[in-house]
Amino acid sequence: TESKYHRHGGNLKTRSTELGSTVTRSSLTTVLPASSTVKKSIVLSSESRKELAKQAKVTKEERRAQIDGRYRYLISRLADGIDLSEQQVEETIISDDKFQLIEQFFAPSGLKKLLFFYQDGLQQKSNASLRPDGSANNLPQKKLFITMGSTEDFKGTCAFFLRTSDEVITASNVSQEVNFGMFDCTNGNILQGLEFFLFQIMIPALKSQQNWGAVKEGMKNSQIQEFLYAVDKFVSTLSSSRQNIEDKIQLSKVDIDIYVRNLQNPSDYITAG
Repeated sequence: TESKYHRHGGNLKTRSTELGSTVTRSSLTTVLPASSTVKKSIVLSSESRKELAKQAKVTKEERRAQIDGRYRYLISRLADGIDLSEQQVEETIISDDKFQLIEQFFAPSGLKKLLFFYQDGLQQKSNASLRPDGSANNLPQKKLFITMGSTEDFKGTCAFFLRTSDEVITASNVSQEVNFGMFDCTNGNILQGLEFFLFQIMIPALKSQQNWGAVKEGMKNSQIQEFLYAVDKFVSTLSSSRQNIEDKIQLSKVDIDIYVRNLQNPSDYITAG
């Protein structure tokens, strides 16, 4: 360009101005359609969100229509155990992505267990301010949700339902065929929660059991006694393991100065050893 400037003098300014006009017009024709496309994209995105919200509402109402005595039994147990209202539990269940697991639990020869976690989860408020780095302020808030127990970290309360047979679960037999229990693993203390559940609830219940089915002697039967002994031993081992993990076993400190101060020759070392 400099070479042309020296050769043609003032012609460069005219040509540069014309080139600038061309670029400006070209840029405008490029930017305007892009802006129009973004605006159209925003409109489509808004319509998509409305459609998704509409579909979600329809799904919730369909699920609400399914709720019968079986679901009411689960909802009432959860509400009592977790200290939520039955309406809150119902809204949570019908909004859950894993809602179909409940029906699979009720089916003949269905799922053997149905798990619910109630624990802190991050939730962004709609009017929350952004941090300086642009990230949102997410606040911890307890959430109840259905789980298979293998994909989410467990750090709160677990509520579980267990089947006692392969019979289909109906509104009339749900209280006999389904057992409910909970154990608290706040802050991820799973071993402590399991230990407490077994020691404070399960073992006392087993030892007070009167009917052992086909075993007529009950607590006098040697197999029953061996079983209860094995459960006690397991809980004891569980407690020791938990204490080891929590570094609760500490070696006592020993003042060795009084032993090494008077060591003079090899025989003193042998005696000290």
